[in-house]
Amino acid sequence: MLTFIVRRLLQTVVVLFGVTVLVFSLIHITPGDPAQIIAGEGVPKETVERIREKLGLNEPVHVQYFTYLSNVLQGDLGDSIRSNRPVIEEIKARFWTTVELATYSVILAVFLGLIAGIISAIRKYSWIDVGLMLIALFGVSMPNFWLGLMLIKYFAVEFQIFAPSGWGTLAQNVLPVITLGTGGAAIIARMTRSSMLEVINQDYIRTARAKGLKERVVIFKHALKNALIPVVTVAGLEFGGFLGGAVLTETVFAVNGMGRLMVNAINSRDFPVIQGTVLVMATLFVLVNLLVDISYKYLNKRIDVN
Repeated sequence: MLTFIVRRLLQTVVVLFGVTVLVFSLIHITPGDPAQIIAGEGVPKETVERIREKLGLNEPVHVQYFTYLSNVLQGDLGDSIRSNRPVIEEIKARFWTTVELATYSVILAVFLGLIAGIISAIRKYSWIDVGLMLIALFGVSMPNFWLGLMLIKYFAVEFQIFAPSGWGTLAQNVLPVITLGTGGAAIIARMTRSSMLEVINQDYIRTARAKGLKERVVIFKHALKNALIPVVTVAGLEFGGFLGGAVLTETVFAVNGMGRLMVNAINSRDFPVIQGTVLVMATLFVLVNLLVDISYKYLNKRIDVN
C-alpha cells in the first residue's frame, strides 16, 4: 500500500508540473499582446511597457516559466492587475466558500444518487425504476444556470422560502447546493444502478440469499460495498467538476467564491488572477482523485494496488 501511495504521489507531481505549464501558457496563447489587452486601447506606450515589465513579458519564455514556477513553489501567484493585491490573498478570501459549495453539493449528489440508484436496481424494470431513471435523465440534461434561475424565481421570489443570493446561512446555501448537486446526483444514480445490477447477479450474492440472510443485509453489506468503487470514482470526478461548475452557480447566486472571482478576472483581463484560480482548482482536482485512488483498497481488499 505504501508503495502505491508513493507511486501515485510521484505521478501527481508530474501532473501538477503539466498543470503549471498549461496555466503559464494561458497568457502566451492569448491572441495579441497581453500587456496591450490588459492596458486597453488608446493608452500610452509607456503604460503598456510598464505592464509588460511587471508581468515579466520582456524575458525569454523559458526564463518567464522558471520564474513563474519558482514563485508558485514559494506560494507567490503574482499580484492582481485590478486590485494590486497578491493573488493568493484574493483566492484565500474566496477559497473556502467554493470548497464548501462543492463539498455540500457532492454530499447531496451522493446521498440522492445512491438512494435512487439502489431503489432502481432493486426494482429493476418497474415503474419506479423507469420513473427514477427518467428523472435522472432530466437531471443530466438540465443546465445548471437554468435550474438556478428557476429555483430563484419560485422559491426565493414567489414563495420567499430561501434567499435569492449570497452564501453563509442556511437560507442562502440551499438553492446553490441544489443547483450544483442535481446534475451530479443524476449521474451517480445511473452509475449506482448499473453497478448494483452487475453485482447483484454475482454468485456470492445468490449464495448469501441462499443462506437465508435478510435482503437488507445482502444489499447493503454485500452488494453495495462492492458496487461503490465506480460510484466513488464518479463522485471524485464530480467534485472536480463542481469546482469548475461553481463558476456558473456562483455567478447566478452572487456567491463570492473562486468561480465568481474568475469571471470578474476574465471580464477585467486580470491574467494573474485567472492563472492563479485555474492552478488552484486544477490542484484540488488532482488531489481529490489521488484520495479516490487510495480509497479503492479500503473499499475492496481484493484490489491489488502494489
